[in-house]
Amino acid sequence: MSLLESGENYLEAILMVSERQKDVHAIDIVNELNFSKPSVSIMLKKLKDENYIKIDEHSHITLTKKGYEIAEKIYERHKILTQLLLDLGVSEKIAEEDACKIEHDLTIESFNAIKEAAIKLHDKIK
Repeated sequence: MSLLESGENYLEAILMVSERQKDVHAIDIVNELNFSKPSVSIMLKKLKDENYIKIDEHSHITLTKKGYEIAEKIYERHKILTQLLLDLGVSEKIAEEDACKIEHDLTIESFNAIKEAAIKLHDKIK
């Protein structure tokens, strides 16, 4: 399975939830992404089968090294892009939504340039 944007969103959601609480379960992903339980169940099975996540006997979901690397990359993009948009005066809701749309399609070169500019802008504003 080639990991598409939807898979990246799931991995990012697992990482985000795991930063807020000790154990991550399918229902946490349902709540985080506002998706149906059956949709989440299907995607989690795919992610498990492709070794992006592990699900233990207590239904705790953890990212594998492979899954964590992708989740961390997407989450960093999300945070940087959101902050940049906020610094530019975009409302929080729109900044979050737009960052989520943009984060998957940027090349490394473009993201690194945006990240550098965002850090400079944020430091100026502080």
